[in-house]
Amino acid sequence: MSYFRTAILLAGLTGLFMGVGYLIGGASGAVIALVVAAATNLFAYWNSDRMVLSMYGAHEVDAHTAPDLHRLVAELAGRAGLPMPRVFLMDNPQPNAFATGRNPDNAAVAVTTGLVQSLRREELAGVIAHELAHIKHHDTLLMTITATIAGAISMLAQFGMFFGGNRNNNGGFIGSLAMMILAPLGAMLVQMAISRTREYAADEMGARICGQPMWLASALAKIDNAAHQVPNMEAERAPATAHMFIINPLSGQGMDNLFATHPSTENRIAALQRLAGQSGNFAPMPATPSGPVSHGPWNRQQARRGPWG
Repeated sequence: MSYFRTAILLAGLTGLFMGVGYLIGGASGAVIALVVAAATNLFAYWNSDRMVLSMYGAHEVDAHTAPDLHRLVAELAGRAGLPMPRVFLMDNPQPNAFATGRNPDNAAVAVTTGLVQSLRREELAGVIAHELAHIKHHDTLLMTITATIAGAISMLAQFGMFFGGNRNNNGGFIGSLAMMILAPLGAMLVQMAISRTREYAADEMGARICGQPMWLASALAKIDNAAHQVPNMEAERAPATAHMFIINPLSGQGMDNLFATHPSTENRIAALQRLAGQSGNFAPMPATPSGPVSHGPWNRQQARRGPWG
């Protein structure tokens, strides 16, 4: 059902884009809008992962520079039946993570230094499993496409307002003004609806990958609490990427708290608690030393050693 709902929402987003094009230039405008949508999606398909990783200053780590983190990702990827994704670290104090890439063969998992320093290994496993679930569901490509189309709708609406829209429609200035306001708002709401649908699905799949729903539930509670206290300045400068993270990285000040890019953390934890009641259907990971990861200050020397030695 979640895939069907997602398809309907994505079709609605594309239809909204074409509708804005029609208001600007009539039938030819709708066709042009469709061509622009195809071109922007093609560009995003090949370049979005590099763009977002660069935006957040993420640097790639491997089995030598971050052996424990790399080993954990590899173990979880094997449990998920996925190719080993590239692993990136973001030098950011806010605990958070996201996945990106056009398909499982070209995927990356990025975590912040704040995440590896503040979570126990089991909790970090739950977070990484959630991100691998997004990769397995091809959500990384889906969310890139929705963000691209939503951004293009906003740009197109502003273009239409500047040029006055289609002179043959009866809306005139009022119609153009309404289009400028309502079209981006509608695109934002559809984008958020898609994001929320995929987050619940990734939570459930992530819980099944790591085998312990409460690992992810515990991590979500910690990350949500920290996200409101520790600013993520890169995300504040690029709020359109907020939906990519496991927890909304925005501070919630100003306009940010009017619309939620993620489901309620309390609802997500409740859903995971219900899953935990079905633990007989899960295959847990082998027992490993838990304990917190290093909480020392992050620096370049530690980055070369890896976050856990």
